[in-house]
Amino acid sequence: MSSNFDVANIALQAVCPSNELVYDDKGMPSVMVKIPKMTWAQLGVGDSTEVFPAFIVNGQTVDALYFPKYENIVQNNRGYSLPAQDPAVYVTHDQSIEYSTNKGAGWHSMTRLEWCVIALWCLKNGFQPNGNNNFGKDISESTYKAIPTVFNADGIPARVATGTGPLTWYHNNAPDGIADLNGNVWEWTPGIRLVYGELQVLSHDGVTFGNDAADPVNSQGENSSLWRAIDGTTGALIVPNGSGTTANSLKLDFVSSAWKWITGTISSKSDSTRGAVFENTTVDSTICASAQRILQALCLYKASDVTGAYKEDIFWANNSAAERCFFAGGHWTVSVGAGVFDVDGYGPRSDSGANLGFRSAFCVLPTA
Repeated sequence: MSSNFDVANIALQAVCPSNELVYDDKGMPSVMVKIPKMTWAQLGVGDSTEVFPAFIVNGQTVDALYFPKYENIVQNNRGYSLPAQDPAVYVTHDQSIEYSTNKGAGWHSMTRLEWCVIALWCLKNGFQPNGNNNFGKDISESTYKAIPTVFNADGIPARVATGTGPLTWYHNNAPDGIADLNGNVWEWTPGIRLVYGELQVLSHDGVTFGNDAADPVNSQGENSSLWRAIDGTTGALIVPNGSGTTANSLKLDFVSSAWKWITGTISSKSDSTRGAVFENTTVDSTICASAQRILQALCLYKASDVTGAYKEDIFWANNSAAERCFFAGGHWTVSVGAGVFDVDGYGPRSDSGANLGFRSAFCVLPTA
């Protein structure tokens, strides 16, 4: 079996040089897209040549991240990236982590920062993928379709098989790209959360902003001591007070039908999910450049001022709940508003449904 997989890897890379079969600790493969480490400038966020934080795990730089080419299926409580499959759904936040970490060292549920590497790359390179956001096809495409795997009661396509759409459904408009980031099913993106509207990130040491959610040693449990708020006036990570009212922390307010990041008291909270055009998100004058950069790294605030750069993607959130986790991308009925900048901070970690899945990513974890 191993030799067959080796031949398969050679064949895969002959067509898609950046793609690899990466094996879990049971010797089972996933089709992955290797992205070497990149800087802020390379992803279009300012001109810094420092390494983008998605490539920093536990304070150390990793040489590359391996992104799942396809939305995952689940076999034997493990996630796998394979083509022409019906993606796994009814997956909770914690199950997405479990199915990923079960695969062995370096495997993890694809994090928010990792998702944003792809989203920002798309923005920088002037192409954002289409996908199954309109019952088996893209709202902007009349002829391109994918292979349906599930139909609605009236016989209209719902989910489609992974990677069976046209090239416009791949992140780089090419065969070696990452498929289905727009629509089909929402995808969990762990490592960040809202607590009563206060933004919190995971940090192994309570100080460093990076991709620490890529290491399962760093607990993402609801009561983990590794969650940190962000001081909007300095950009520093700070210990949250648990009620979403930490002094100077970044908080999400709803002002004039749009989201606004503030450091004071939220003026408009709602138990209901609310959505607004992502591009219309603003920041209060109290928020410093360092804090804005964190928001941009997490694709929670725009990195480009070009009108229409984010298409019509929507920012959804609930800023009234004790904890809300994030997923992204949209699903087959979102139509206008789905895409790589469609960000959703309204689901509890227990959320589950026929339109909610995940991807297992991989990196070689740094040693101490």
